[in-house]
Amino acid sequence: MDVGTNKKAFQINLDARRYGTFAEIGAGQEVARRFFFVGGASGTIAKTMSAYDMTFSDAIYGPTDRYVSRIRLGTMLDHEHNLLIERLDQKLGAQRCFFVFADTVAARSFKQHNESHGWLGVRFQTEFRGEPSQIIIHVRMLDEANVDQQEALGVIGVNLIYGAFYLAKPEELISSLQENLAPGRIQVDMIKFSGPAFSQVDNRLMSLQLVSQGLTDAVMFQADGETVQPTEVFYKKAILVERGSFRPVTYATNDMLDGARRKFLQESGCAEHELIVLMEMTLENLLAEGQLNHADFLARVDILGALGRTVLISKF
Repeated sequence: MDVGTNKKAFQINLDARRYGTFAEIGAGQEVARRFFFVGGASGTIAKTMSAYDMTFSDAIYGPTDRYVSRIRLGTMLDHEHNLLIERLDQKLGAQRCFFVFADTVAARSFKQHNESHGWLGVRFQTEFRGEPSQIIIHVRMLDEANVDQQEALGVIGVNLIYGAFYLAKPEELISSLQENLAPGRIQVDMIKFSGPAFSQVDNRLMSLQLVSQGLTDAVMFQADGETVQPTEVFYKKAILVERGSFRPVTYATNDMLDGARRKFLQESGCAEHELIVLMEMTLENLLAEGQLNHADFLARVDILGALGRTVLISKF
């Protein structure tokens, strides 16, 4: 095990203010294992659990169509956080900031070489009995061997928890996610900050950070600004893409895209609800003036959002 990740886990274990639950499904219980390995975990961990069997998982978190999904991660965080407050708030709420770490992961299987990916999240209080804040990410695990994917998941899980607790700037947290991991082992293609600790954070800018800092090749958000993970939106959908600078969006661009959409629907037989229309901006285009201009970026995105367009930012 690498020293850097162990130091982070040990620092958290020594932090008398932090106390919480680890709930992990898929790829072992690699994040919790880090905290047990370094020692002192009894002061940090109230409970660990892993409901691998679908019947057990449904009994605890409710039924679902997709077990490795953002929705399932959300129900895990909700359930475990509610249990923490219900069972420990009266006893420890005045002296501990509670947290829940959860992940649901599909790692490489010895039976099939399916896509290896997962959802990770941490919900945490920043003050005693305070409203919790939350960070969720989606990762793609690129190692060939299952054991290597497990190790990488443990590292990025510790990085996420450490960043949530000790890194005040979201940009610094994003930069830290791949610390102690060799390049090419994990991609992070979605991140969302929410809650009182991040009330001033614009998740569209955080998505842009994922691309500009090299954690992924593309990110996406919907017209309302909601950050989304591309494969969840693309699932069983046809895709129509318009690439441009959109500075500004012109009537001609909009008319051409609407015409292309009508023609595509007519020729393909695809139903309207089965088609996703994307407006793509490349990182190269956004860096045309030498550096990222956040105000200019948000202005373009706001216009596209007002037109009801989904936006893709890419390095392609």
